[in-house]
Amino acid sequence: MERSDLLVDNGKIFSGLGSALNANAKKDVKVCVVGNPANTNAYILKQNTPDLNPRNITALTRLDHNRAIYQLAEKANCAIADIKKMLIWGNHSTTQVPDISYATIKGEAATAKVDTAWSQGDFIPTVAKRGAAVIDARGSSSAASAANAVIDHMHSWVLGTPDGDWVSMSVPSDGSYGIEEGIIYSYPVTCQNGDYEIVRDLPISEFIAEKMKASEKELIDERDTVKSLL
Repeated sequence: MERSDLLVDNGKIFSGLGSALNANAKKDVKVCVVGNPANTNAYILKQNTPDLNPRNITALTRLDHNRAIYQLAEKANCAIADIKKMLIWGNHSTTQVPDISYATIKGEAATAKVDTAWSQGDFIPTVAKRGAAVIDARGSSSAASAANAVIDHMHSWVLGTPDGDWVSMSVPSDGSYGIEEGIIYSYPVTCQNGDYEIVRDLPISEFIAEKMKASEKELIDERDTVKSLL
């Protein structure tokens, strides 16, 4: 389906789910939205759960995070476990921004292990369009990969992130990095004691910043499209 169709049709579902959660769930329930368009569906859900903790309404970009780690590991010929501080900014869509600016491989900067042409020209679109590539190759979606990513997302959120590392989560923006407050946006986060904190004050290159704003704009446009469901 086209994204615009998904916005309207799935948006109605998440409006109803939000009302059901608000009426029946524990007030500190932790929510991870997977159904696409995941970030805006999470926003719709959040707007329909006024009695729940809005911080606890999140969307899944851990799948993109995991895919990005795999792509870097394959390029750098290293183990997945060697990579830390991968980062996905923005929307779970083709405007997402996989970013290796702070990634490390065995403690060394990933940017020293791969060339800029690959990290900016090949890596970003490969990760962003990986879901479509899987469907083209398999004839069906990557549902198992998404399910595994949900487990990773909740595991990190509840049990914490390792020292010296972070994960990517789409969470309600608090205005960090100049992103409009309230939209569900993917940030690097650290988790501890069942809560998360956005990693602050990372210097952002002009190249990455431009792409971050493009993803923000897409999310704002999506939010405006579904105003009737809020």
